[in-house]
Amino acid sequence: MSKFIATLAIIVLIICACKVRQPITTPVSVPPAIADNPIGNRSSHTPKNIIFLIGDGMGLTQITLGMMENNNYTSLERYPVIGLHKPTASNKLITDSAAAATAFACGIKTYNGAIGVGPDSMAVKTILEMAEDKSMATGLVATSTIIHATPASFAAHNKYRKNYEEIAADMIDADVDVLIGGGKKYFERRESDNQNLLTALEEKNYYVSDFRENINDLSIDTSKNIAYFTADTDPLQAMMGRDYLLPATKFTLDYLKKKSGDNGFFTMIEGSQIDWGGHANEHDYVVSEYLDFDPVINYAYEWAKADGETLVVITADHETGGLAIQPESTPDSLVTAFTSTYHTGTMIPVFAFGPGSEVFSGIYENTAIFDKMVGVLGME
Repeated sequence: MSKFIATLAIIVLIICACKVRQPITTPVSVPPAIADNPIGNRSSHTPKNIIFLIGDGMGLTQITLGMMENNNYTSLERYPVIGLHKPTASNKLITDSAAAATAFACGIKTYNGAIGVGPDSMAVKTILEMAEDKSMATGLVATSTIIHATPASFAAHNKYRKNYEEIAADMIDADVDVLIGGGKKYFERRESDNQNLLTALEEKNYYVSDFRENINDLSIDTSKNIAYFTADTDPLQAMMGRDYLLPATKFTLDYLKKKSGDNGFFTMIEGSQIDWGGHANEHDYVVSEYLDFDPVINYAYEWAKADGETLVVITADHETGGLAIQPESTPDSLVTAFTSTYHTGTMIPVFAFGPGSEVFSGIYENTAIFDKMVGVLGME
């Protein structure tokens, strides 16, 4: 009997202990950047405009590295909705930028190297072309050439990403309202034909300019489309003095807002060279390009918050370099290593803010980003 009572007493003590035990928690202070935009205050009505920001090659480690090198802060912290996408191509587990951008632009899985075409190499309409069909204003901005894989996939259709002169000719017919990026030579001094596509742009009512004119001096004259070439071939690295992405973003958003009127706009803005730093396995290259992109992330948030009718979506096409922060790192001295000079297959974060942003939470295929953007805009 005494053994029974003793056993019962032990059971009672265990039950009581379980009831009173509480998880150990550490108080966490909420940064003002997050506190000023609680999820509960997020609007869910249909946006008029979409700002789509792509940090090429920007995986979670690139974000973390840029954050740590920026006093442990990134402007992505202002974005309340976070998801993950699966960056695969139709023919490879590891996607390239062309297939990934085509997934974003067209909502289809396709083969690596494809620009705005499906696995059968047939053209597929892009969200930018759909926006133009609805009389929305459109823009493309990149720190690569404007005919590079990511921007090209929104406004061109080609079976192979390195057919640069063909892609340039295709983009002439896309009638994008704002084009800002490098690659002037592919329009002006072509090897495949004798055409001067800069003249063709002017004949199509474009104001054509280049790096010899300060981008801050561009006039917001919406009677003309804008083609501004930031370099003859590839733009410089940020570490070498390239500094046009933020002013190009400011100009593009103000121009599109003014031109679009009640029809709204769609623009894709790419921090292209985060990817190039990953391919080169260069720590400083990755950091400097991320920190060039971060002010654009912040500006887009502020612009959309003031506008009230704009959805901002931020993601990457893939991670590049297999970047890792090593165990011997300290907050003041980050030691990194790369496992590849190519892309990797890790899932990629998605950040969103503004009307319709709630649909970007969760885990989904990269093609779903197209579906979600088309859905919130009410397109077929």
